[in-house]
Amino acid sequence: MTMIELVLSGFFMTCVYANGVADVVLSCALVEEGVGLGGMGGGSLFTRTPATLVLRDVAVAPDESLEALTPFVPPSIPDPDAILFEAKVSSPDIPDAAVLLHADCNEQEVMCEISRYSPRGSQDSSEPTYFMVSLNVEGVDFSTALILQTLTLERDQSTLIQNKLNLPLSQSGTLLTEVIFLVFSHVKSVSAPLRGDVLLNCGFKQPDTPLAQELDIEWRLQHRGKGRKVLEMKTRLDDVEGTTVMHADRRGSSMDAAQVVGEGNASVTLNKLKVMDEGTYICTVSVGVFHAQQVIQLHVIQPPQVTLSEEKLVLETSPQTLSCHCSKYYPLDSQMEWLSLSPTDTEPIVLKDQVSLSSHRQHGDGSYSLSSHLTVPSDISPGTKIICKVSHPALDAPLSVSVLAESPEPASYWWVLGFLIITVLFFYQVMR
Repeated sequence: MTMIELVLSGFFMTCVYANGVADVVLSCALVEEGVGLGGMGGGSLFTRTPATLVLRDVAVAPDESLEALTPFVPPSIPDPDAILFEAKVSSPDIPDAAVLLHADCNEQEVMCEISRYSPRGSQDSSEPTYFMVSLNVEGVDFSTALILQTLTLERDQSTLIQNKLNLPLSQSGTLLTEVIFLVFSHVKSVSAPLRGDVLLNCGFKQPDTPLAQELDIEWRLQHRGKGRKVLEMKTRLDDVEGTTVMHADRRGSSMDAAQVVGEGNASVTLNKLKVMDEGTYICTVSVGVFHAQQVIQLHVIQPPQVTLSEEKLVLETSPQTLSCHCSKYYPLDSQMEWLSLSPTDTEPIVLKDQVSLSSHRQHGDGSYSLSSHLTVPSDISPGTKIICKVSHPALDAPLSVSVLAESPEPASYWWVLGFLIITVLFFYQVMR
């Protein structure tokens, strides 16, 4: 099956190798803002039109298998209704592009959305047309935002115009573009412990000839409908010393200015995490008139400390209460249950009766505590293990603590002897 046959048959992604580079074909959606219902007062809607994106010259690792596959072949008859973007990505290259090469074979869905993009202050209609491409791979920490710039084409009477976008097509029926800027992240979601540190990854790339020397990086946090700035840095790409201005609104947040300029590394470090640090972080990188973003979810977690109220459980005739304390955990979602395992049982038995829960208690650092109380059943036999099991998102597996039910200890010999001596002395005094 040739490459064009794969595209026409509806495969989501196809990749081929040639001379150390690959052509990757992605099924995308062109997203455009439409008109609300009835055109009046209905709000804006977004339309999604099928489109295809061909990434040319994606670098291939030396150890990749070069199977006998054919390179991408455009349609033999150009179709002005088809939306077929062709983009060269050798410079700047897409980090971790191997994820795109193997997603189809690994049955991972690639989310690809294309939309028009307007650089800040752009008013000249004769300027190139720009598009933003958002790429994400299901189940993989791969997220990239690309800015495509259309290439200039000589028009003549035979030039085809793409009907929807009103842009000239190449002789092969593609919209010729090049990647001029991209912002990426190696993580989509990260969990970090309360009072711990975390690194939120964000990076950017531009052509060997910089788009501009002015660089602005901003990190913002969105949580429960509210947003606040975390950190902002302004610098020049050609000179680190004396030209970098960094302002941290969140104490304990930092970036490495040298890595920003030298490596395009815009990652931020957050120290001594608090519950209020949890939420959606937006990394915005602006180079001249171009900017793009990446979104990372930060989850603050803290596993619970689980203890029992008693180290020993001596069975008595009167009712006894055993308490299990689940302390200093985050987030709120926790589950506690009681089980018993007698010497004759093969599996623990869940104890549901005579169980009560306290209300959640929140501490100053935002963590929670909860207690569960068990009235020990009167029919518990000696040698039975009473177990408190706690489940929580911060635990890889449920955490259990237990105590062994014991028979009352018999009266000791010395206690009996002492009692007899006291009794004898008492009667001796009375008989005198």
